[in-house]
Amino acid sequence: MGKDNENNQQSASSKETIIRFDRVSFEWGPTKPILEEVSFSIRRGAKLTLMGQNGAGKSTIFGLIMGISSPESGIINKVNGLTVAISRQVIPKDELSLTVREFFEKCLKNISTKKVYDIDPRIDEVLEVVNLKSHLGHTKIHDRLMKEFSGGQQARLLLASALIQDADVLLLDEPTNNLDKAGIAHFTQFLVDYKKTVLVISHDAEFLNAFTQGVLYLDVYTKKIEQYVGNYFNVVKEITARVEKENMKNAQLEKEIQSKKDQANVFAHKGGRLRLVARRMREKAEELEDEIVEVRKEDKAIRPFTIPTQGDMIGELLNISSFTTMKNGKIVKHKVSISLKKNTHLLLQGPNGIGKTTLLERLASGLSDGEKVKEGIRIGYYRQDFSTLNFNHTVYESLASAMLAGGERLDEERMRSVAAGFLITGEFIRTKIGSLSEGQKGLVAFARLVLEKPGILILDEPTNHINFRHLPIIAEALNKYTGVMILVSHVPEFVKQIRIDEVLDLEK
Repeated sequence: MGKDNENNQQSASSKETIIRFDRVSFEWGPTKPILEEVSFSIRRGAKLTLMGQNGAGKSTIFGLIMGISSPESGIINKVNGLTVAISRQVIPKDELSLTVREFFEKCLKNISTKKVYDIDPRIDEVLEVVNLKSHLGHTKIHDRLMKEFSGGQQARLLLASALIQDADVLLLDEPTNNLDKAGIAHFTQFLVDYKKTVLVISHDAEFLNAFTQGVLYLDVYTKKIEQYVGNYFNVVKEITARVEKENMKNAQLEKEIQSKKDQANVFAHKGGRLRLVARRMREKAEELEDEIVEVRKEDKAIRPFTIPTQGDMIGELLNISSFTTMKNGKIVKHKVSISLKKNTHLLLQGPNGIGKTTLLERLASGLSDGEKVKEGIRIGYYRQDFSTLNFNHTVYESLASAMLAGGERLDEERMRSVAAGFLITGEFIRTKIGSLSEGQKGLVAFARLVLEKPGILILDEPTNHINFRHLPIIAEALNKYTGVMILVSHVPEFVKQIRIDEVLDLEK
């Protein structure tokens, strides 16, 4: 009997609420409210998805949970002693020069001021979880600098840096970005088996559906959180059905309201006692107006677009005669013969860390012996870390410079029209690039490509951070691109929508 009671107490405590937002409001300055009297709770052991449009404020909620930001009003309650770890989207620039050991030591300082001894075995343990040790083919990585790793390897190190803290709550911000198929499968299984509390921001529907038990939906319009229970696909279906039902109900009410108002106008003109009837009709119309439900507006998708190419492009635009790969810590040189002319799409394949981004960087710089770009050809480069953007520029300055680089005079009306197609409107256009969410930076990067009119388009993981509603539109634009395109993507569903003429697999 005592054992049963103990189990019941453990079960009850495992379901306790460990984080509660009570009417929390937050804003980035007086003109940019993010949250308005938001209330929700997170129970111990829950595995939840945080959904919402790019720029809605999902990362802000993470910051509030971590205590990095404070609410304007309302209360955030956390149980005493609760530890929280976050897997960030990118490694801060000032941490790229740290060794792997120094990077992990800094992460552990977040949850304890005590010096960590014998940290290397703990690092090895979490690197196994994120499938990085076997991936690199050797184990002596503790003294390597963070900047020496590829984008995919850095993504795994960021995940491992959160896991090593062994916190009560794990916050994951786009954890599958830059991970290859094997990496995503390995990490998904880890989360399925994970016993602690997880809150995830991701646009990867299959990944989320594998472990999610509920959804917190942040509505960018109402600035409120809607809380749903169920797996990811079921919740998305439920939200869609609710919106359709409320839209139908509102349409019927609006029809009835208009009918009452029309009748009231007719009776009012007839005078006498009919004026009283008219007044009742108007009152009834007002009552019906109060019944209209505030429907959550669907996330807007970007407008269909095309990326124009520069004119007068004939003959070979790009030749690749050799490239290097990284295998078991050694650089290997390979001979190849690839000639790319106008309207040719090349897919670059290979696992994380083999050298895809290195090859793209060399192509974009035009400084390598093994690649030759035709003189005068403009290159549009979409980097996975957005380092081609100047973070100190406003969005307006960034788009203006892209327009000039594309050979156009500065036409503000056209520039704003292109920007609006990528949901860049209002205050957004005057915001500094560095203050934007990663998803918003991605939209700015695509808007720049439209204005630059490149002859060669280089794309390194262009689906990272981007709202899933935008992806089919982006795929269609890339499919129709008529210059030379070189694409790296670990998302097969995205690649399937794009015409590919040649494939270069660096592993083979």
